[in-house]
Amino acid sequence: MTITITAFERSPDGGKGLARDTRVRWALEEVGQPYAVRLLSFRALKEPAHRALNPFGQIPTYEEGDLALFETGSIVFHIAERHTGLLPADANARARAITWIFAALNTVEPPILELGTARLLEGDKSWYAERLPAVEDRVRNRLEPLSGRLGEADWLDGPFSAADLMMVSVLLRLKSSGMLNDYPDLAAYVARGEARPAYKRAFDAQLAVNTAKPAAT
Repeated sequence: MTITITAFERSPDGGKGLARDTRVRWALEEVGQPYAVRLLSFRALKEPAHRALNPFGQIPTYEEGDLALFETGSIVFHIAERHTGLLPADANARARAITWIFAALNTVEPPILELGTARLLEGDKSWYAERLPAVEDRVRNRLEPLSGRLGEADWLDGPFSAADLMMVSVLLRLKSSGMLNDYPDLAAYVARGEARPAYKRAFDAQLAVNTAKPAAT
């Protein structure tokens, strides 16, 4: 059965790999599964056909036969469970990898998203200069222990897994802020993720969509 995912026909980041379909593309590339992409306009996201797949009107979604999923964590976990290569075979190592997937999405990503929102949407507010340091501190409060946990290891817990795929994807949102420069081990960790051939294929596929010339009408 063909796997079909949804993505923006024009991503807000212009193809920098920050749209969440990149995470799903990356997972599929890591396990060697072909997939099709259905591109959607912002208007189409809110239409009934798409809301039947994702009630919140977001991307990506994942369809395979009669299975439809939304939320990148759920989708990547499903891919990792169904195909070899993204979760360890050992039960305890597998449980730890799953824990790190949750940590990436529930613990590390929220303050990073808050920082992105502040920089993008609140820069013209009178209170921005006072609020920004507090937001940055919340990010550092996550990066410090993460850096300590990673140490000199290449990956979070043994070989590369879906945990690293998700954590690297989350940390990529910090590259433009410069905050990763204060944590050379995390910056190198992200670079290792970006260097993986599967990530490069996923990134290039998303970039190609966003740099293609619109079809003539």
